[in-house]
Amino acid sequence: MQGRFRSRKGGTTQNVLAAITFDLKFAYVLAGWEGSAHDSRILNDALSRPTGLRIPEGKYYLADAGYGIRIGCITPYRGVRYHLKEFAAEGPENAKELFNLRHSSLRITVERVFGILKKRFRVLDAEPFWNFQTQVDIWIFGTRVCAFRTTNQEGRCVQLWGASA
Repeated sequence: MQGRFRSRKGGTTQNVLAAITFDLKFAYVLAGWEGSAHDSRILNDALSRPTGLRIPEGKYYLADAGYGIRIGCITPYRGVRYHLKEFAAEGPENAKELFNLRHSSLRITVERVFGILKKRFRVLDAEPFWNFQTQVDIWIFGTRVCAFRTTNQEGRCVQLWGASA
């Protein structure tokens, strides 16, 4: 089991799937998958659980390419520039690149929410030393803390509310 939780850099990792609303609140969290698990496998698990992630009809979640093409998930085009730094010298040249640029910009917001959480609860970003279930519980607790507030880069207050894991 230990090998499945090892990252490419040799550290111990846990994969956390989270659905985050436009106002930066956790709508759903599934913690506990090994770091080496493929994103699409974790998403399938979240969707198959009785109280799991639900994608309402006509609604979409932003997802990275690892989730694959599926109804309810908006993923970037493959084989097309994606990361913001790739557009630094020259802007998008076609509709697919523009889509990927906008997708990447939105995804940074999601990454920022995780950054805020890890900054507030530094144990989430440290090499784990508790048993596995406690590590999962810490992630769930961190996302459920009500009235958790911090200041983001624009100086606005960001609140992270509860999640339904």
